[in-house]
Amino acid sequence: FSSRGAMSSSPAREAQLKKQGAYGKVKTHSEGKLAQLMHVDEVAYALYYKVSGGLVSKLSVNDDDTRFCDDKLGAVSRSFAAVIRQLPEKCCLDVLIFYLVLRALDTVEDDMEAFGKDSAVKINHLRTFYRVALEDPSWSMDGVGEGDEKELLQQFSKCVRVYQRLTPASKAVISDVTKRMGEGMADFVDKDLGEGTQTVDEYNRYCYYVAGLVGEGLTRLFHACGYESAEFEKGALDPSRPIATHKQGGLDKSMGLFLQKTNIIRDYLEDYVDGRAFWPKEVWSIYATETKSLGEFAHPAPGSPEEARSLACLNHLVTDALELVPDCISYMKMLTHQDIFRFCAIPQVMAIATLDKVFNNPQVFTGVVKVRKGLAVKMIMTCDSQAGIESWFYQFAVAMRSRVPASDPNRKRTLAACDAIIDLTKRNAPSQVITMLTVLIAFVAAVFAYMQFML
Repeated sequence: FSSRGAMSSSPAREAQLKKQGAYGKVKTHSEGKLAQLMHVDEVAYALYYKVSGGLVSKLSVNDDDTRFCDDKLGAVSRSFAAVIRQLPEKCCLDVLIFYLVLRALDTVEDDMEAFGKDSAVKINHLRTFYRVALEDPSWSMDGVGEGDEKELLQQFSKCVRVYQRLTPASKAVISDVTKRMGEGMADFVDKDLGEGTQTVDEYNRYCYYVAGLVGEGLTRLFHACGYESAEFEKGALDPSRPIATHKQGGLDKSMGLFLQKTNIIRDYLEDYVDGRAFWPKEVWSIYATETKSLGEFAHPAPGSPEEARSLACLNHLVTDALELVPDCISYMKMLTHQDIFRFCAIPQVMAIATLDKVFNNPQVFTGVVKVRKGLAVKMIMTCDSQAGIESWFYQFAVAMRSRVPASDPNRKRTLAACDAIIDLTKRNAPSQVITMLTVLIAFVAAVFAYMQFML
């Protein structure tokens, strides 16, 4: 999970419900239909995914409150809805509620207008959410957020009633993480983030609060629900295990930081327009030498010195995120349950695909860059094993390595980050023969599924 990971809803839904912040205020860079059709393998996977119904939901919806929670999950995050619903039955609802609780908390944090200039009210809501909102089955909040997020808070009592039916172990995890996340968010309310965070340490700390803690909560829920062992939980939370230098905790924190940093990097312009950015000044000030403002990178002239500096800054931050990948691979190697592995693996593979898309890409400074939909579906369909995800990490690391500019000031560091990933995953590098067989199987499966669907 990360607080910024939701995919967009349909155009009709977007017209019906406004989104928070700068969503929709900047251009979206996505590939057209013709470009998508050029990737025949992805078309086959997309067809098969569509006619087969995609990931199978294991969520039992037996009452109106649970139905509301399920509906809201799909409305506020299509990207996470499918992977949450495919979790094992005794874990699915717990994670769904965990997500909605944190999404509600995130909505309070993100709303820059509802509380006016009285930040104390907002801070109080964030710090007490875990013991006020989660303990009162009649609690709700109006006038905060927009669209589906606003409706989530308005009818939050339905989530609370489902939450209170969970096991004591799951409730303890959700309450604890909500408490600590709310406190962390509160610490950032009065900070001026118009020009980003100040230091790399502050950048890491923010990512820890809004995503690293989610990694911890999920790790603990996997064990609390009985699907992963106590040894797994202990190993994943061990602060001595990470290779990355973020100093925020164990491998679970690296998992969350990787997703959060990816989204922050991708959303540069959207966040800057919104007046609440997160690129660390300690990094961007190295490159913004003219105006000495984070906004210097927005809409640079093609081929200009400003564009070159913007790309150098972008690549610097991408490299920083890539250095988390070895920890993420180590975490996923520890997982034993198939559905939980898939739940963790899909967002991680989507993240490195996004980093590949944004790396050295000037479109980051003119809008929001999106991964091709067909590629996303193909990744979803092939993330069932460690070999499958390592194949993807290998491909994207090789692709980024081949595009590191000779003049990039961080070239050595970027090459080292890519080489570390390649070395860890080269045993599962895709061969041309296997790739061709995979495409053929995908086509046959798609045709068969379509025939079954028509019958």
